[in-house]
Amino acid sequence: MFESLSDRLSGVFSKLTKQGALSEADVATALREVRVALLEADVSLPVVRDFIRAIQEKASGQSVTKSVTPGQQVVKIVHDELIAFLAGDDANAGEMKIDNPPAAILMVGLQGSGKTTTTAKLAKRLTEKNGKRVLMASLDVNRPAAMEQLAILGKQIGVDTLPIVKGEKPEQIAKRAKQQATFGGYDVYMLDTAGRLHIDQVLMDEVQSVRDIAKPRETLLVVDGLTGQDAVNVAEQFNGQIGISGVVLTRMDGDGRGGAALSMRAVTGKPIKFVGLGEKMDALEEFHPERIAGRILGMGDIVSLVEKAQETIEAEQAERMMRRFQKGQFNMNDLKMQLEQMMKMGGMQGVMGMLPGMAKASKQMEAAGIDDNILKRQVALIQSMTKKERANPMIMQASRKKRVAKGAGLDVSDLNKLLKMHRQMADMMKKMGQMGKGGMLKQAMKGMFGKSGMPDMNDPAAMEQAAKAMGAKMPGGLPGLGGSKLPMGLSGFGKKK
Repeated sequence: MFESLSDRLSGVFSKLTKQGALSEADVATALREVRVALLEADVSLPVVRDFIRAIQEKASGQSVTKSVTPGQQVVKIVHDELIAFLAGDDANAGEMKIDNPPAAILMVGLQGSGKTTTTAKLAKRLTEKNGKRVLMASLDVNRPAAMEQLAILGKQIGVDTLPIVKGEKPEQIAKRAKQQATFGGYDVYMLDTAGRLHIDQVLMDEVQSVRDIAKPRETLLVVDGLTGQDAVNVAEQFNGQIGISGVVLTRMDGDGRGGAALSMRAVTGKPIKFVGLGEKMDALEEFHPERIAGRILGMGDIVSLVEKAQETIEAEQAERMMRRFQKGQFNMNDLKMQLEQMMKMGGMQGVMGMLPGMAKASKQMEAAGIDDNILKRQVALIQSMTKKERANPMIMQASRKKRVAKGAGLDVSDLNKLLKMHRQMADMMKKMGQMGKGGMLKQAMKGMFGKSGMPDMNDPAAMEQAAKAMGAKMPGGLPGLGGSKLPMGLSGFGKKK
């Protein structure tokens, strides 16, 4: 997400010279390149002008505080303005108004924007994270099998869908959905409206009729993040004629330039509530402006990373792992758990993209042909071992190695690299475990889970501790990530031929 823009801005800031204060020339040079980078990212021209003007007013002639370089000062100013442009005045952009059950959520947008899939993703999120009872209804009577698609997705995620009655008009379906949601005791009912290849009056009239019937608490516009400025134009028209309460950007995991996201809030005045980051039903994230700004400027997104870690590993499991590590115990079963956790958290690229300063290492890995398939190969090697071999990898001799490598469809050299990585991690765990109850390992686990779960997001000390927990010294899923070097044991592992 925002990879090309992030690369360009990182290049701009790295060029700033180390001076005691920012001169007009320094600011002008940096802002000229920032302006070009934003325009290339497809950010709308009026937004770019306002953004640059706001930065210029704050950056010109400002003294640099002690031990802070001019480059860092500019990055901070840009970071703060980026948050302001992405968030506006709405500090709780990700919150949903789903009070007064049954609360209606109206999903609108053009055909092909991912509206039906996003409806199911959001329904799953409301069910699992908010504990709401949700009913989904498809109002798309034009696109073939649109209603059946939503019904299938409902079965996959365990959310009820309105029974399909052929021949009904969208307005009739909306009335029936509202009635069933009321009598069925649902907290929320979601209406997936029809789309068109382009905006026309027939589409708008239909959506307006449904809106008047349902009186939705939220009207979410789903737009394809890859369409650039077209997405902004669509948002303006829907907001003008229908009145939207928020935006969901889809396909933000692609190689799009991301300008739509940066323009959307400033142009429409409506918050971006969620971003879709893949086809899986859990690939929907809340849009947190401060975190997105951190990702764009290469500062990482530790908070989201800690949240993902917490979702993929339970506190009891973490405590059990900590007790084993404190005793110096770290076998292949433990390593397998680490690798699987990393895959659940989005793989190496997904995790490293949220770590501060890891963009360079990520590029090195990509250039070396190292991808998330390496994790799968390493798990395959461990699964090819017997229980005895997993519990005690030291017994792995030549004949055993040949059998295990053959069973996983890989070379003995790949297995040797895995065994070396295990030895290095085992030594690290042993040293960390020997540091006592107040040692590094204990602090890492506390930073990740704490006594009451997540660390306080508003406590810098807690978040710094969490950052350390998720960094090079954390045993939970990020083996050996340090500096800009490749993760230990991955260099050369199963490279693409």
